[in-house]
Amino acid sequence: MDAISYQRAADIGSAVQAGGQPGTVFIGGGTNLLDLMKNGVARPARLVDITHIDGLGGVTPLPDGGLRIGALVRNSDAANHTWVRERYPLLSQALLAGASAQLRNMATVGGNLMQRTRCYYFYDTGFPQCNKRAPGSGCAALDGNTRIHAILGASNQCIATNPSDMSVALAALDAVVRVTGPSGERVIPFAEFHRLPGDRPDLDTTLKPGELITAVDLPPPLFADHSKYLKIRDRASYAFALVSVAAALQMDGNTVRSARIALGGVAHKPWRASATEAALAGRTLDAATLQSAAALAVQGAQPRRDNAFKVTLAQRAIVRAVQQAGGVA
Repeated sequence: MDAISYQRAADIGSAVQAGGQPGTVFIGGGTNLLDLMKNGVARPARLVDITHIDGLGGVTPLPDGGLRIGALVRNSDAANHTWVRERYPLLSQALLAGASAQLRNMATVGGNLMQRTRCYYFYDTGFPQCNKRAPGSGCAALDGNTRIHAILGASNQCIATNPSDMSVALAALDAVVRVTGPSGERVIPFAEFHRLPGDRPDLDTTLKPGELITAVDLPPPLFADHSKYLKIRDRASYAFALVSVAAALQMDGNTVRSARIALGGVAHKPWRASATEAALAGRTLDAATLQSAAALAVQGAQPRRDNAFKVTLAQRAIVRAVQQAGGVA
C-alpha cells in the first residue's frame, strides 16, 4: 500500500502553496478521486483537504445579474437552490440527471469539473496500454469495445469521453471558471477549461500546477423560459450518458432569436454545437430546420466499430431537446 500524507488547508493561500508540490491532489467530496485511488488509477502522494476553507461555498448574485456558485457547493444543493432552479433550470436539470442522490449529496461543483474522462480501459489497470495513465503506452480502446467512446474531437492517442452532466449545461450557458494559483487569480471561459486529447490525453483541463477552482460564474440568465437537458443512457438512474444535449433558446414567438446547444457523451470535453446554434437562429422550429441543424453538430464525426449509433442518436437527441426547450413537443 502506498503511503499518502494528508493536509487540511486553512485557507486558499495555504491550499495553493501545498497544491504546487509534485504528487499533490486537492480533495473535496472525493467521489471520483477515491474511486480512482481504490482502483490504482490515481496514486497521489499527498491529499490536501479543501473542505474547511471559508469562501468556497455558497451561491451569490453578481452585480451584472449573473450568479456565482462556490467550488464547494454540493451538487444537490446547487441543483435545488432557488436561484439556480428559477434562473438556470438547464443547470438544475443537468445536475439532477447526474449520478445518484447519495453521490450528489457529497460531490462538489469544483470536483464535478475535475472528473476524469470515462473509458473502460483507463479505469482498468489490467490494461497497461492507456495514454492517460501512462503517456506513450498506447490506447487499448482503439481496438477494443468502443460503445461509450468519443465520435468527435478524439485523436489516435485517446477516444475517452467526458462524463459530467453539469459541465454540458455550463458549456451551453457560457459559464466561466474562477481559479487561484501561484500566479494569482484568473478566469477561464468554460469552452477553454477542458481539453481535447490531442497528443496529451493525460491532461484533461487547462489548469496549471497548483491552481485551485474557487467558483463558477454564470452570466445573466437569458434562457430560463426555454431550456432542456436531455440525457440518453442505458438505464434510468446512476448511468453515464451515451449522448446528452443541453439546449437553451431565446424565442420571439415561434422564432428562435438565439440558441445554445452543447453535447455530452460524444467527446473528451463538453461539445458545443456552434454550427447548429447558427442554423437555428432566426428560424422556426419546423422539422426540416431541426433535422438540418442537428446534422451540422456531427459533421466530421469519426465513429468506431461499436459507437457509430451515436451519430444518429446525437442528431435525434438534439431535435428532441430543442423541441422540448421551444415548447413544440
